[in-house]
Amino acid sequence: MQNTKYFKGKNITIVGLARSGLACANLLYRLGAFVRVTDIKDNAQTKEFATRFSSRDIQVELGSHSEDFIRQADLVIISPGVPSCARPIAWAKEFDKPVIGEIELTSMLCPAEIIAVTGSNGKTTVATLIGRILAEFGKRVFVCGNIGNPFCGEVGKMEKGDFAVLEVSSFQLETIKNFKPKIAVILNLTPNHLDRYNNMQEYLDAKKRIFMNQDKNDFLVLNADDPYLKAIASESKSKVSFFTKEGGLNSNQRAVIAVGKILSIKLENMLSVFQKFKGIEHRMEEVVEINGVKFINDSKATTADSAIWAISSIFSPIILIAGGRHKGINYRVILDAARNKVKQAFVFGEAKDIIAADLNGGLPIEKVATLKEAITRSYEHARPGDQVLFSPMCSSFDMFKDYEQRGEVFKKIVLDLAKRIKRHG
Repeated sequence: MQNTKYFKGKNITIVGLARSGLACANLLYRLGAFVRVTDIKDNAQTKEFATRFSSRDIQVELGSHSEDFIRQADLVIISPGVPSCARPIAWAKEFDKPVIGEIELTSMLCPAEIIAVTGSNGKTTVATLIGRILAEFGKRVFVCGNIGNPFCGEVGKMEKGDFAVLEVSSFQLETIKNFKPKIAVILNLTPNHLDRYNNMQEYLDAKKRIFMNQDKNDFLVLNADDPYLKAIASESKSKVSFFTKEGGLNSNQRAVIAVGKILSIKLENMLSVFQKFKGIEHRMEEVVEINGVKFINDSKATTADSAIWAISSIFSPIILIAGGRHKGINYRVILDAARNKVKQAFVFGEAKDIIAADLNGGLPIEKVATLKEAITRSYEHARPGDQVLFSPMCSSFDMFKDYEQRGEVFKKIVLDLAKRIKRHG
């Protein structure tokens, strides 16, 4: 790592105790900082994470925020899920304390070349594929950010000449100051997180921060088919490379090829990686087939646009399961793709009333209380040859800690259903 002495002896408060907060606290403690962690939640997850600190010298408070935790800090680090209106951020502004996110902190320490990927959809797939082609090319690569381990949990293993491929959200980009990826990728922009942003322009402005510190020696990869992104190319000081969906390859693959060309990786090598790629857990993941009915886990789909992509990728009749926490989007945008393909929709969670209202008249729709009920009703409604698609279009935070837990619960319920049916013939 580099710049490690910068944090020694500093009082640092971390707001938010999830995976990145835990990894960040342990990293800063090893670097000699005096660390405090505060989280408004006091539940099983935060309590469990609080037992995993590398030292008892890390102070933790759960269930509330103390003003002194911010007042006494030299630096405040916020987790991506913490809203900008949260009380610790207001205190930090009042006490004139610098506020950054985990990605900004870790980039200061990172000796590796950074490739950062953002966009409304496809980030996980593209970041994973870039990591695969770099590994095939003989490079040492770490794929992290919103994928697997947090960036700060991996940076201690990185050396000069390595690559860090990051999946970066708009929330993370809000708190960067000097973050400067060698290659920045923006895949697309569709309505998302409009519960956090007032309009699409605010959402776009957050995404654009990914290239705000780049210079003429850096690269920006943009989707030429997206009017929002095509229009911002002139704002970049870096070298712009466009990709477009063509030649039998999807836009995600074309984005990866654009990055590969910058890195001088041969096209045939990248195509070979694509052929071997079997997909990502919780993204169009086939779970099981029960009496001719396939169950698909697409828990990663937290937007309507992701659901459109999933629906368009299936050529069988579909029973759709959706729901979760509303993100301010209009669910009616799925109707063109869903008509004549989705024969029934079951919705649950906090957003079920909104989804049902948006899709009313366009699809047969039924509201249910739980994910388990949605799965049971879907199987009862399905016929051999149908596919039950779990593509929520919402965030998971009303019932689950993240989309991964939501996907695991979906799979367990479906596999338990398969066992019961097999047992009873």
